[in-house]
Amino acid sequence: MDAFVIEGGRPMNGRVVVNGSKNAALPLMAAALMTEEPVTLTDIPRLADIANMRRLLEELGCECAEPEHADDDAPMALTMRTTDDSGSHARYEIVKTMRAGICVLGPLLARRGEGRVSLPGGCAIGQRPVDLHLRGLAALGAEITLTAGDIVAQAPVGPDGARRLRGATVFLGGPNGSTVLGTANVMSAACLAEGRTVIECAACEPEVVDLAKLLNAMGARIEGAGTPRVTIDGVRTLHGATHRVMPDRIEAGTYMVAAAITGGSVTIENCPLDAMMAVTDRLREIGVRLDTRTGEDPMRAVCRASAEGPIAPAHVTTQPHPGFPTDLQAQFMALLSLAEGNSVVTEKIFPERFLHVAELTRMGAHIFRQGPTAVISGVRRLVGAPVMASDLRASACLVLAALAAEGTTNIHRVYHLDRGYQRMETRLRALGASIERVDANELDAAALT
Repeated sequence: MDAFVIEGGRPMNGRVVVNGSKNAALPLMAAALMTEEPVTLTDIPRLADIANMRRLLEELGCECAEPEHADDDAPMALTMRTTDDSGSHARYEIVKTMRAGICVLGPLLARRGEGRVSLPGGCAIGQRPVDLHLRGLAALGAEITLTAGDIVAQAPVGPDGARRLRGATVFLGGPNGSTVLGTANVMSAACLAEGRTVIECAACEPEVVDLAKLLNAMGARIEGAGTPRVTIDGVRTLHGATHRVMPDRIEAGTYMVAAAITGGSVTIENCPLDAMMAVTDRLREIGVRLDTRTGEDPMRAVCRASAEGPIAPAHVTTQPHPGFPTDLQAQFMALLSLAEGNSVVTEKIFPERFLHVAELTRMGAHIFRQGPTAVISGVRRLVGAPVMASDLRASACLVLAALAAEGTTNIHRVYHLDRGYQRMETRLRALGASIERVDANELDAAALT
């Protein structure tokens, strides 16, 4: 198991290019199950979750190939082609490694008439139920049962003996708003359903829009993606397509915070500014200068983030898009720990997503948590300490805090980071960070001597 050793106190300066979005790439990859023709995706980040999705697709009969002599340090171009559609079981042994494995259920149900996917459990940031996925697919006519920890879904049998879903009006609202992967699942399933499907209270996240772009390029008929009402007119078949994955707005936001928390200046290329308005609004409120150049595509802009003076306190409330993203809550908490005054962070998506609070406190932060709200009283400095990451975004939070802290910080369990950031230590080192990936056992042994 790996750990990071970080010597803090160095401003981050330089240039970084944002990779394709992991949260967009996973359902995009699953869409390859919906056609026999090749689907090629470019700018796929090399992450643990992506590798596991590739394993899952190959087990489901979808061949995945990169170009010869591909650069292992660069994002992937991956061509996927389904050559065997006889299997429909996404086994626990693979799905347990990533919750996003559930997004193969809609494509399997649409193309093969049935799907069996291991039921995801909870995770460190709280329960993430899939009841809205199942409700939506059931509205399209699927029969849903739970067997031995698996979700088993079957489309109804039509007059021709084939299994095919039926278009319907589907409501995907829940207590915490809409569901991104649930919207992706229902939207994908509806592409090959008979008739028209209307999804009400659909997730508006840009990753849903990116999936709709690919599906439309494959021959689907989807309108309204990115709004609460999505309309899909079913077609009989889909064909192959080539698509570039949208940039990762969470990675872009993380590097913006890295510049701000260390008092540096980082130029961020391939930056999806059009999907980050809530983030850039809070950064400017805090006192971060953002110089932007959008060009023809505001989803692939250039943004220079720089800190000019003290960090001001702020109120941050996570909400579904276009609100502030929950996946940047932890990173902003690290930044606000050094603000001049009191800040309030309220988590409305995953109320238990505060495991990083205790670790920031070990580094000298003053944070009081009450339920879904944390009050942060800014301190003049953070101090390096041994800390432990609990999940992907908490890992990023601790790395950012360590970059700004005085002294050495040892961060354990950084395998969480590898799920969402490609070679983060290499990219931060290029910006001036003193960061090394080491064997955690060796680090622990050295601490005992």
